[in-house]
Amino acid sequence: MSAVTASHYTADYPAIAPSLPGQSLPWLQQLRTDALQAFSATGFPSPREEEWRYTNVSGIEKKLFSVPANQAASDVSADLLKAYQLQDAWSVVLVNGRFSAELSALSGLPDGVSILSLADALATQASQVQSHLGQAVNNAEHGFVAFNTAWFSDGLFVHVPPKQVLAKPIQLLHIVTQADALATTRNVIIVEESAEVKVVETFVGADNAYLTAAVTEVFVGQNADLTLYKIQSESEKAYHFGGIYIKQERDARFTHHNFAFGGLMARSDIHADLDHSSECVLNGLYLGVKRQHIDNHTRINHLKPYGISRETYKGVLDDKARGVFQGRVVVAEDAQKTDSQMNNRNLLLSVDAEVDTKPQLEIYADDVKCGHGVTVGQLDDKSVFYLQSRCIDEETARNMLTFAFANEMVDKISIKSLHDNVLEQVLARFPQQGVDKEWL
Repeated sequence: MSAVTASHYTADYPAIAPSLPGQSLPWLQQLRTDALQAFSATGFPSPREEEWRYTNVSGIEKKLFSVPANQAASDVSADLLKAYQLQDAWSVVLVNGRFSAELSALSGLPDGVSILSLADALATQASQVQSHLGQAVNNAEHGFVAFNTAWFSDGLFVHVPPKQVLAKPIQLLHIVTQADALATTRNVIIVEESAEVKVVETFVGADNAYLTAAVTEVFVGQNADLTLYKIQSESEKAYHFGGIYIKQERDARFTHHNFAFGGLMARSDIHADLDHSSECVLNGLYLGVKRQHIDNHTRINHLKPYGISRETYKGVLDDKARGVFQGRVVVAEDAQKTDSQMNNRNLLLSVDAEVDTKPQLEIYADDVKCGHGVTVGQLDDKSVFYLQSRCIDEETARNMLTFAFANEMVDKISIKSLHDNVLEQVLARFPQQGVDKEWL
């Protein structure tokens, strides 16, 4: 990003700052000031940085996004809310980056469990927020993180006490309604020892150009279990950055399901730090059409012995879409007995579709079991012919194989209402002739 664009945001910051939460907290103001200085010095990332070599965010320069003055719940259509809000869940709804009490559903929480907007948490639980905000990721990661830290307008705060098992999932629903809007949100999720939680993060918006920049910091306590779903269904004119940064304690289990369907340019970062005997599972499905650019960047840091990680990402790309997968596993010197497997599979439906895949293993220990695999190709002609020999026409056969390829990832969703919602979105992305969703 050019210095001109970075300086524009920096120059506008004094006018925006008074509307941001936590103005009375000196520690937060210092955190924002440091982030603003870091962003002013570097701007947004560029392809000159190795971690961003396949993704150019210069398209953001063509529009200067701004924090909307209006966050009214009335801007959200009933149809949109019905389409994406899970009914059997506690729900926090953010409209244009700010909490909407009118649209949220938070009644019936178990004793000791906190689920509220980050702005409210800064007002009522500031010490708890202070001890976690900025601890799983820092501004030096890259410009989007610094930008988010300085500009975040609200977000989700979750604190689950020890041994608490939540009967329902928690949903954070991001909705952007205005053109040229800047939606910056920050989330803090704390799952204490031996607790179990499911969280769903959903990003949607009106058919406008806008910029979403979201950062989630996750802390999974000893022997705790957290499953986090991310459904990115932004407007095909929108820009999206979403970073999830996880710290796991001993024996902690973290599972992430990442579904990337929307955005003109979308980037997801998932970085996890594993302690002794921690387990981390990363699953992903990205579907690109037209001229979409969808980038997934993962990093799993095995810091202590006996850690286990499994990673499976699949991509389906059509038209002139471009996909990126950069997966990196780092095994520290002390992380003996690490067991890690990574797999990235890509299906290209058009000669103009493109994917860049870069799996990396960085191993400093000598007693480990690690491996990775990558495939990039088109539908198997033998499989198409086999279906044709069973009286299925070629187009239907290709559709069936495409959906079967993608549906493997959808079937990993354990929340039925979410599974059905994601399946509908997958079906809507590609021609459906000859495909019955009841088969999938």
